[in-house]
Amino acid sequence: MERHVTDKSRRDFLKSSAALGGAAAAATVFPDAIRKALAIEANNATKSIMDVEHVVILMQENRAFDHYFGTMAGVRGYGDRFPIPLPGGRDVFSQSNGERIILPYHLDQNKGNAQRVTGTPHSWSNCHAAWDHGRITEWPLHKENQSMGYYTETEIPFQRALADAFTLCDNYHCATQTGTHPNRIYHWTGTNGPTGSGEAVVMNENRFALIGPSFRGYDWMTYPERLQDAGVSWKLYQNMPDNSGCNPLVGFRNYRAASAGVGNSPIDGLPWWPYVEAMDAHQPLYKGAGNTMPVRGLLGTLDLDVRRGKLPQVSWIVPPSIYCEHPSVSSPVQGAWYVQRILEILTSDEETWSKTVFIVNYDENDGFFDHVPPPAVFSRNADGSAAGGTTMDEGLLGSEYFTHPAPEHTDNQPEPDGRPYGPGPRVPCFVISPWSRGGWVASETFDHSSVLRFLETRFGVIESNISPYRRAICGDLTSCFDFVSPNTSVPSLPTRSKASADALRLSQDFRSQIEIPDEASQRMPKPAVALRRSRALPYELYVDATEKTDGIALRFRNTGTAGAVFHVYDRLHLDRIPRRYMVEAGKRLGATWDLGTDGGAYDLWVLGPNAYHRHFTGSVAATGGAGPEIAVVYDKAHQCLNLRLSNDGARSCQFKVEANAYEALSRTVRVGAGASEVLRLSLGDQGNWYDYTVTVAELDGFSRRFAGRMEVGRDGIADPAAVLDEIFAG
Repeated sequence: MERHVTDKSRRDFLKSSAALGGAAAAATVFPDAIRKALAIEANNATKSIMDVEHVVILMQENRAFDHYFGTMAGVRGYGDRFPIPLPGGRDVFSQSNGERIILPYHLDQNKGNAQRVTGTPHSWSNCHAAWDHGRITEWPLHKENQSMGYYTETEIPFQRALADAFTLCDNYHCATQTGTHPNRIYHWTGTNGPTGSGEAVVMNENRFALIGPSFRGYDWMTYPERLQDAGVSWKLYQNMPDNSGCNPLVGFRNYRAASAGVGNSPIDGLPWWPYVEAMDAHQPLYKGAGNTMPVRGLLGTLDLDVRRGKLPQVSWIVPPSIYCEHPSVSSPVQGAWYVQRILEILTSDEETWSKTVFIVNYDENDGFFDHVPPPAVFSRNADGSAAGGTTMDEGLLGSEYFTHPAPEHTDNQPEPDGRPYGPGPRVPCFVISPWSRGGWVASETFDHSSVLRFLETRFGVIESNISPYRRAICGDLTSCFDFVSPNTSVPSLPTRSKASADALRLSQDFRSQIEIPDEASQRMPKPAVALRRSRALPYELYVDATEKTDGIALRFRNTGTAGAVFHVYDRLHLDRIPRRYMVEAGKRLGATWDLGTDGGAYDLWVLGPNAYHRHFTGSVAATGGAGPEIAVVYDKAHQCLNLRLSNDGARSCQFKVEANAYEALSRTVRVGAGASEVLRLSLGDQGNWYDYTVTVAELDGFSRRFAGRMEVGRDGIADPAAVLDEIFAG
């Protein structure tokens, strides 16, 4: 028998679920390391970021967000209701390898070597070929078929548990569309060169991976040097004989000079900390390039520093190759053990952990697929014109385009091609601390510069290498935390030993690669269904459309406190480069489409942060440019969305407003010629999420769709549409 679903039942479900604090966190049984971290209360002396006394940063290797979390509940993964449109009625999840369509498929460790899936190409040229200025149509053609593989909780239980226990960022992007070293250089310096040296950039692999002559190295200032000058304590924990080649500081002249004539590691078995501390007094930058861990004792120095009460204010950890999660040398299970071990060390002293933020991110996505368009500066059309726009002075955007030569004494670099550096695809980022526990998703736009911005905010040491564009669109991670009243509800994580992690990886080495499903049997993955807590965001975004006699104009307006990038896909011309518009906080921008070649028809698909969506269809031939229009007005005080229905035509028209999610609403409003009406829609009982389509009875093909979340300055829940659809299905 069909169930009768009322709006009240939906509202009651959302209210009760929100009060419980989110089903995802409550349902997880946590490993011991995470359970202990959850149990330690936050230092809450000042109720501000100043309560943070230690920041520990671990950058892992080569994993994409969808690759790890596409099937997770409450994040922008495979359940995204507004994916990039592709030609032929496809969407971004249906990728071509040049011969057939490949959907995302499960890397099932019970069927093959999921833990040891082969890595994919990830240099400048193939990254840009896959991204294709935002069209993203042939990812596996340029990244190989296995790039479409993803994991579930079976393969990455610890990573999923971390997300359920603390805060996962689902709009965190790598810094640039290329591989390891340029992204890690952004991570440590805020740039890949142009804002530092002003004339040279690192685009592919670091040619200075080992200590050598100081004249062969990069010359701009790094963030650890700025901390040193400001008197903020810091250290880079690594093992030079095997740091997976992932410490870019050894490529900088000042660090190379500090290490000149100094052995990279003490003799194994002898005390190493007096050696490092003595060197620190003599050559402070040595601890950024020389060995700071014993050869055999994984994380031994970090453990010792925590036990001795000498954990620096800022710490970076560079993992050994076997625990870095890179698909060519490591595995997710081994990376999980390494993160678990760090967490065990940090929580071994409760006072230390009560004052510590632990950030785990990934340098880049390897070549693994991610479906969200990166918020890069606008691309250029073939004729050199801008495919988009910005409210920022375009003279400030020069450091965001590849027009710079390679640094002296480097090779293996592509020729400058004028394409945007980034940001690139999304990568996972965990924010683990006593102020970020509870199973949250943070959906503000971030990239690697955001970690430096967080350090800026806490310690007051400014990284001047960060470009104005990145500062405008990428946050400082503070929206991931509650410093005023840290969440005290502790969810009730699976612990794995180092031996079992290594053994699983070894057993997977002997299994075959997982076969890609044949085209007839493949299916889109179905994300888990559960509500997730969502942090408040700084966005208040508007996009309205106005028909002209020969075109259509979009008005972008940003009344929030953070800049945003709008991606506009012309569905009548998906071969064209999508336009990107960056609108700074408090500013507005206009754009027009000439419709002469389409007989006045238009079909524009707009995407923004946190599933913000607008869709405009119609034909100016039918209205002569003087037809109906709809504008969204946020009424945050009353948690209402007001739709202003305007009729500039010569006769009355009937608007029909229908809800696509959250509620069962269908309403008609007749508006006279030259008049307007305001339709008031309450959002308070649906987590302030909305999704409405407006059509006009007298105009075939005319529609306006408005979807997103109205921000009211408070934490809430992630998009509940999928949860409601599943639970209240007939």
